[in-house]
Amino acid sequence: MKRRVAILISGRGSNMSALIRAASAADFPAEISLVISNKADALGLERAKASGVNTLVIESKPFGKDRAGFEKVLQAALDEHGIELICLGGFMRLFTAEFTKAWYGRMLNIHPSLLPSFPGLDPHGQALRAGVKLSGATVHFVIPETDAGPIVMQGAVPVSDHDTGDTLSERILEVEHRIYPEALRLLATGKVRIEGEVCKTAGSSASENFLVAPVVH
Repeated sequence: MKRRVAILISGRGSNMSALIRAASAADFPAEISLVISNKADALGLERAKASGVNTLVIESKPFGKDRAGFEKVLQAALDEHGIELICLGGFMRLFTAEFTKAWYGRMLNIHPSLLPSFPGLDPHGQALRAGVKLSGATVHFVIPETDAGPIVMQGAVPVSDHDTGDTLSERILEVEHRIYPEALRLLATGKVRIEGEVCKTAGSSASENFLVAPVVH
């Protein structure tokens, strides 16, 4: 049986689209059963509908700072659709500790940096200001602290001296679209487990490849 997944969005749903495409494969172990947006004008809603995925809008603005009230309505929708796993795809609203604890080990997020480096806002700008030579994306479990949960999967890209926030973001987005579906695949097949604060993957091994930056010719 495929695991039932809800994707939560607030905007265009770029990673949402990557997950929907991956889940359309017959051998993918999860199905995208529902896309929920906290904004009625999110572009991702139309993308999801065009892919045949059920959508739902739960506006967060009327709840103001009442995060628990919003989450109560959200949880009712998740229960109604039999959701087992959650993927956050640019969902711009913080959760209470109670909600994240209830979904611990079953809710994934993706962040465009190699966590724990550069959490929070403007990770590309943070990376460029720090002068790092490698950056990338991280899929992690969600915990109450922002961008701090156990890491499931990471992908790296080199950072050029000529990069801007936009060019670096564009390259990292390609990595995001590759690793997010694979992380969901691992979770849906039960190949990941959390030991303490660290995520372990069954059957994993170190890659024989490595990435060095910069390359000087």
